[in-house]
Amino acid sequence: MAQSNIKVAVQKFGNFLSSMVMPNIGAFIAWGLITALFIPTGFFPNESLAKLVDPMVKYLLPLLIGYTGGKLVHDQRGGVVGAIATMGVIVGSDIPMFLGAMIMGPLGGYIIKKFDQFIEGKVKTGFEMLINNFSAGILGGILAILAFLGVSPAVDGFTGALVVGVDWMVAHGLLPLTSILIEPAKILFLNNAINHGILSPIGAEQIRTNGQSILLLLETNPGPGLGILLAYCFFGKGTAKQSAPGAAIIHFIGGIHEIYFPYVLMRPLLIIAAILGGMSGVFTFVLLGGGLQAVASPGSILAILAATPGNAGSYVANISGVLVAAIVSFIVGSLILKTGKQSEDLDEAARKMQEMKGKKSSVAGSFTKQQDEVPASVQKIVFACDAGMGSSAMGASLLRKKVKQADLNISVTNTAISNIPSDAQIVITQEELTPRAQNKVPDAYHISVDNFLSSPEYDKLIDQLKNDHTTSKAEEEKRVSAENNTDSNEGLLKEENVFLNQHFSSKEEAIRFAGSVLVKGGYVEENYVEAMIDRDNMTSTYMGNDVAIPHGTEEAKKNVLRSGFTVIQVPEGVDFDGEKVRLIFGIAGKDGTHLEILSGIAITCSDMDNIEKMVHAKSAKELMAIIQSN
Repeated sequence: MAQSNIKVAVQKFGNFLSSMVMPNIGAFIAWGLITALFIPTGFFPNESLAKLVDPMVKYLLPLLIGYTGGKLVHDQRGGVVGAIATMGVIVGSDIPMFLGAMIMGPLGGYIIKKFDQFIEGKVKTGFEMLINNFSAGILGGILAILAFLGVSPAVDGFTGALVVGVDWMVAHGLLPLTSILIEPAKILFLNNAINHGILSPIGAEQIRTNGQSILLLLETNPGPGLGILLAYCFFGKGTAKQSAPGAAIIHFIGGIHEIYFPYVLMRPLLIIAAILGGMSGVFTFVLLGGGLQAVASPGSILAILAATPGNAGSYVANISGVLVAAIVSFIVGSLILKTGKQSEDLDEAARKMQEMKGKKSSVAGSFTKQQDEVPASVQKIVFACDAGMGSSAMGASLLRKKVKQADLNISVTNTAISNIPSDAQIVITQEELTPRAQNKVPDAYHISVDNFLSSPEYDKLIDQLKNDHTTSKAEEEKRVSAENNTDSNEGLLKEENVFLNQHFSSKEEAIRFAGSVLVKGGYVEENYVEAMIDRDNMTSTYMGNDVAIPHGTEEAKKNVLRSGFTVIQVPEGVDFDGEKVRLIFGIAGKDGTHLEILSGIAITCSDMDNIEKMVHAKSAKELMAIIQSN
């Protein structure tokens, strides 16, 4: 039990580090590209443009990490104080302060969070803004000074010791031994703690001084995983053999390493293949002088090639290291698969991986780690999506109707993930968003759905709740009455905003069309359209039943001028990430005034007969009548 708790703690720590770094990978890539192109040894040496390199690695990247770390702890105010505190470690050192940013960013967020909790309810009306601004400035300034005087020198010494240790390992040919730790750590999802906590910060310092770092190849090398998947292609059995070729492409080209983890868990001895492949690859990198001049993320061969220094020797070294690792792991993996007799249950291995990771995996299938049972005495169910104005509102409307029909006295609401209340007992999200929801309210019972309009999870949940709840009719009628007393939404869905027989070559074209209608109608500002694209790229706005509801991100709510809708009929359909969409509802929601009509749309679209009627409607009035009849 103690070992399990320690492993979970390290996983959470690694995930937290990753959460500070991953949102800012674009900035790391930008810095890497500028470094690769314009430094004296780059593709296009340029003394003027090369001046961008040092300020970006010294100021931009640590500040982004510090801000993100603070925001993870206490939203915007935490991010601001975290960034101020990070400035102290930056100025107090001559090396890139990634480690310092990972300390001061969350610490700044934590301090201001505790301060806000302390003064909650104690500030007189009218003084809130004054207190908020000065408290952030004063606490941030104090933390910056402490970071400059204490944290920066300490991190300097720690980083220097690590660099000396790594250099010693390289000089004595011992660096390949790190694979004994790194390869199992990847399978156990402990790699984030190693990669983002140690390798990347030291690697950045080596890049600054030497132009490249071999450390950035230790964890990102796709060779070991590729060899194992190729071994399954030739010597695997059943589902594992059939799925291995596709997994190999996703792993090697897409850089999603976790897709091969279940294959190792099916045959635990394959960890030997991964270790020996990793060691062989690192040995080759050391022997030939391999290294990267920027972080390769994700760990794709394409990302590695893009971050390779611009000379033939470096390309030969890095490609050779990847190939050698793949060949060695393939040979060892093949021997293990040919001689072993253990059954290959990919689903079971994927479930095991899911449990080890501790959160939803994008490649583990349609399951999610959650509590074993629905909580007793449920009073609050929350639907959550990124912005809280579209998919979650529709899902909440459908479940609210089912709750009412089952005579259950349970509150069903919707919100943005960042605003999920701490007392939520059941949280329902789209599959891709469940990990974020679990991080926000880890003690809640989480349900993942891939179709908000007709998910079987709704009826399953209702059946479970019926066994535990009794209903107070008076309270239920009071709640329903309150819901029905919302402002009238007549006029939100206008005939001129209904478009029939449209054709689009891509989902982006369709979303931009919907956004342009909202802009022309005076519902949103122009930059809301880009936010609609960003929202769909983040998590598909496909709802099921041939329906998509493109809308903006949570941050884009400020660009909504008033609530409005557009309905777009696409009889031939348009592809939304592999799903055919024939009805598009573009949404702009402000202050919840759109929720009543959105509820009606959700209920209408939950019936495929209604979908067919709307898709074949010959006029805007006919289509609107179908919606309004429900």
